[in-house]
Amino acid sequence: MNVHTIVLAAGEGSRMKSNKAKSLQRIGGKTMLEMICQTAGKISKKITLIVGFDKESILDKSKNFNLDITSCEQPKPKGTGDAVKCGIDEVTEADKVLVLYGDVPLIKENTLKELIDSSNNGISILTTVLDKPFGYGRVSKDKDGNAIAIIEEKDATEDEKNINEIFTGVLCARTDFLKEGLLEIKDDNAAGEFYLTDIVSIMSNKGIKINTYVASNDEVKGANSHRELAELEGIFREMKAQDILDMGITVSDPSRLDVRGEVTSGKDCSIDVNVILEGNVELGDNVSIGPNCVIKNTSIESNSKIDAFCHIDGAKVGEGCVVGPYARLREGSQIEAAAKVGNFVETKNIVLGEGSKANHLTYLGDTNIGKNTNVGAGTITCNYDGKDKHKTAIGNESFIGSNSALVAPVTIGSNVTVAAGSVITKDVPDNALGLGRAKQSNKENWSKKKD
Repeated sequence: MNVHTIVLAAGEGSRMKSNKAKSLQRIGGKTMLEMICQTAGKISKKITLIVGFDKESILDKSKNFNLDITSCEQPKPKGTGDAVKCGIDEVTEADKVLVLYGDVPLIKENTLKELIDSSNNGISILTTVLDKPFGYGRVSKDKDGNAIAIIEEKDATEDEKNINEIFTGVLCARTDFLKEGLLEIKDDNAAGEFYLTDIVSIMSNKGIKINTYVASNDEVKGANSHRELAELEGIFREMKAQDILDMGITVSDPSRLDVRGEVTSGKDCSIDVNVILEGNVELGDNVSIGPNCVIKNTSIESNSKIDAFCHIDGAKVGEGCVVGPYARLREGSQIEAAAKVGNFVETKNIVLGEGSKANHLTYLGDTNIGKNTNVGAGTITCNYDGKDKHKTAIGNESFIGSNSALVAPVTIGSNVTVAAGSVITKDVPDNALGLGRAKQSNKENWSKKKD
């Protein structure tokens, strides 16, 4: 089935009190527009954005979605029906058109698939059921359960006001049916706007049977203010935490877990409070993540422990490692099996070999370290000369004394000892002692207090 999605994203959202388009407000680390487009991209080949306010920013952001996206401008905000009219000419090959909204980001892929499947008669609308539907358009149905009209609050009879099923504005229709219906939408209303809701009665009057598919309230919530944006954030956090629990991960407090990407996990993993998982995170078996950690685009193999307050971004952590507390692993850090990265250690573009340790107060950048090597507290690799980055290589079974500065490019061999407090500017061969510090001298009978 070839589906073309039209996403309405022309709204300003004056209640947001922002210079940005409403759809560019963020939920779970992404804009609402990106979230709904990424979901739509899983079930449709092409996406057309209807833009208006802040269109340049929307188009610039959408370039990074890695989707087949075109755009059309709605010159003036004349209603949802007019917005879809602006983009319908972009639909040239699709069997069906799916209409979504840039500020309704939490609809699930499976919900959209079910909506599309339910539109086999030609059109299906997405609805939800509210305990208190005041202010929303009620779905009026015939005796067979087909939608025949959307009744606005001001036009509803007392019986119609008791209807709890409301139209969300999301629909899927056969392309020719939608084009035909759009031609007949009128703006003869108090606002002088073209409403997409009118298409239900238009198509029903033509004898088209309109199905409904009911979604959960949480999926179809939108955001018109920062208060509602915060509510969406909470809903999204709860949804993602539930996904984590369903994987079998132990979560100390789901309300204090933020998942802002995709997570895969083995068995018997645990996550403590105030943890943020971003991008693509892969966990092996029996991985534990301590409190207050941020982990982004990282893989952590089985039996590894991430202690409290670690920040890990773009790293690979091997099996049986211990990281932290208060460690920062930056992009390109590869920590091999049974290695240890301790408190206040920062790494970038390094390999820390199997069984090696950097336990305290250390910076390691652009460095390859072999097996079972110990890096003492206060050690730094001086990898940047103000213009270019340079490499440091350290072999196996070596010992780097505390407070050493390794000035790259430099190679330190295997079974080497670097004396504490050394500044190493030349290569150190295997089995050698590297010593690079001034000779100590003492001045006896010297005091700060002078007579």
